[in-house]
Amino acid sequence: QVQLVESGGGLVQAGGSLRLSCAASGRTFSRYTMGWFRQAPGKEREFVATIAWSAGITGYAESVKGRFTISRDNAANTVYLQMNSLKPEDTAVYYCAASSKLWAKEESEYNYWGQGTQVTVSS
Repeated sequence: QVQLVESGGGLVQAGGSLRLSCAASGRTFSRYTMGWFRQAPGKEREFVATIAWSAGITGYAESVKGRFTISRDNAANTVYLQMNSLKPEDTAVYYCAASSKLWAKEESEYNYWGQGTQVTVSS
Protein backbone atom coordinates (compact mmCIF):
# COMPACT_ATOMS: atom_id res chain seq x y z
CA GLN A 1 0.00 0.00 0.00
CA VAL A 2 1.27 3.45 -0.92
CA GLN A 3 -0.23 6.73 0.23
CA LEU A 4 0.55 9.88 -1.71
CA VAL A 5 0.19 13.49 -0.60
CA GLU A 6 0.77 16.35 -3.03
CA SER A 7 1.73 19.89 -2.11
CA GLY A 8 3.06 23.05 -3.71
CA GLY A 9 0.12 24.12 -5.82
CA GLY A 10 -1.12 27.68 -5.92
CA LEU A 11 -1.79 30.76 -8.01
CA VAL A 12 0.95 32.05 -10.29
CA GLN A 13 1.16 34.48 -13.19
CA ALA A 14 1.85 33.30 -16.70
CA GLY A 15 5.57 32.83 -17.20
CA GLY A 16 6.12 31.98 -13.56
CA SER A 17 7.23 28.78 -11.88
CA LEU A 18 5.98 26.34 -9.28
CA ARG A 19 7.39 23.16 -7.82
CA LEU A 20 5.01 20.41 -6.83
CA SER A 21 6.00 17.77 -4.32
CA CYS A 22 4.50 14.36 -3.68
CA ALA A 23 5.37 12.62 -0.43
CA ALA A 24 4.86 8.87 -0.41
CA SER A 25 4.48 6.48 2.47
CA GLY A 26 5.86 2.98 2.43
CA ARG A 27 9.32 1.52 2.39
CA THR A 28 9.20 0.36 -1.22
CA PHE A 29 8.83 3.79 -2.82
CA SER A 30 12.00 3.32 -4.86
CA ARG A 31 10.42 0.34 -6.65
CA TYR A 32 7.53 2.35 -8.09
CA THR A 33 7.36 4.29 -11.29
CA MET A 34 5.96 7.69 -10.38
CA GLY A 35 3.85 9.94 -12.51
CA TRP A 36 2.09 13.27 -12.60
CA PHE A 37 -1.28 13.76 -14.24
CA ARG A 38 -3.58 16.76 -14.43
CA GLN A 39 -7.24 17.47 -14.92
CA ALA A 40 -8.56 20.81 -16.10
CA PRO A 41 -12.20 21.83 -15.56
CA GLY A 42 -14.47 20.02 -17.99
CA LYS A 43 -11.66 17.87 -19.36
CA GLU A 44 -10.41 14.35 -18.81
CA ARG A 45 -7.38 13.67 -16.70
CA GLU A 46 -4.21 13.62 -18.81
CA PHE A 47 -0.66 12.42 -18.48
CA VAL A 48 1.99 15.02 -17.70
CA ALA A 49 5.24 13.28 -16.76
CA THR A 50 6.66 10.02 -15.47
CA ILE A 51 9.91 8.83 -13.93
CA ALA A 52 10.97 5.21 -13.72
CA TRP A 53 12.17 3.71 -10.49
CA SER A 54 15.44 2.67 -12.07
CA ALA A 55 17.98 5.07 -13.53
CA GLY A 56 15.57 7.97 -13.36
CA ILE A 57 14.38 7.58 -16.93
CA THR A 58 11.76 10.24 -17.62
CA GLY A 59 8.95 10.87 -20.07
CA TYR A 60 6.80 13.93 -20.76
CA ALA A 61 3.68 14.98 -22.56
CA GLU A 62 4.46 17.06 -25.62
CA SER A 63 2.59 20.01 -24.13
CA VAL A 64 5.03 20.31 -21.20
CA LYS A 65 8.27 19.06 -22.72
CA GLY A 66 11.06 21.59 -22.18
CA ARG A 67 9.10 23.44 -19.48
CA PHE A 68 8.45 20.80 -16.80
CA THR A 69 10.97 18.53 -15.09
CA ILE A 70 10.13 15.47 -13.02
CA SER A 71 12.60 14.18 -10.46
CA ARG A 72 12.63 11.91 -7.44
CA ASP A 73 14.47 11.52 -4.16
CA ASN A 74 14.11 7.90 -3.13
CA ALA A 75 15.76 8.52 0.23
CA ALA A 76 13.08 11.10 1.00
CA ASN A 77 10.23 9.11 -0.60
CA THR A 78 9.36 12.18 -2.66
CA VAL A 79 8.77 12.97 -6.30
CA TYR A 80 8.83 16.50 -7.67
CA LEU A 81 7.48 18.36 -10.65
CA GLN A 82 9.29 21.58 -11.46
CA MET A 83 7.08 23.70 -13.68
CA ASN A 84 8.59 26.68 -15.50
CA SER A 85 7.23 29.08 -18.09
CA LEU A 86 3.71 28.32 -16.93
CA LYS A 87 0.80 29.09 -19.23
CA PRO A 88 -2.89 29.64 -18.46
CA GLU A 89 -3.62 26.31 -20.16
CA ASP A 90 -1.56 24.58 -17.46
CA THR A 91 -4.32 25.42 -14.98
CA ALA A 92 -5.59 22.14 -13.52
CA VAL A 93 -5.65 19.88 -10.52
CA TYR A 94 -2.35 17.99 -10.53
CA TYR A 95 -2.24 14.42 -9.28
CA CYS A 96 0.67 12.29 -8.24
CA ALA A 97 0.45 8.56 -8.93
CA ALA A 98 2.46 5.39 -8.36
CA SER A 99 2.73 2.38 -10.65
CA SER A 100 4.18 -1.05 -10.00
CA LYS A 101 5.12 -1.31 -13.68
CA LEU A 102 8.65 -0.65 -14.84
CA TRP A 103 7.31 2.08 -17.12
CA ALA A 104 3.90 3.70 -17.18
CA LYS A 105 2.30 6.57 -19.06
CA GLU A 106 -1.33 5.48 -19.08
CA GLU A 107 -3.70 6.32 -16.27
CA SER A 108 -4.84 2.69 -16.09
CA GLU A 109 -1.28 1.57 -15.32
CA TYR A 110 -1.16 3.44 -12.02
CA ASN A 111 -2.18 1.73 -8.81
CA TYR A 112 -2.16 4.57 -6.28
CA TRP A 113 -3.24 8.20 -6.49
CA GLY A 114 -2.94 11.31 -4.37
CA GLN A 115 -5.77 13.71 -3.66
CA GLY A 116 -4.49 16.38 -6.03
CA THR A 117 -3.27 19.94 -5.72
CA GLN A 118 -4.68 22.94 -7.58
CA VAL A 119 -2.48 24.94 -9.92
CA THR A 120 -3.92 28.15 -11.33
CA VAL A 121 -2.04 30.23 -13.88
CA SER A 122 -3.37 33.72 -14.51
CA SER A 123 -2.84 35.57 -17.78
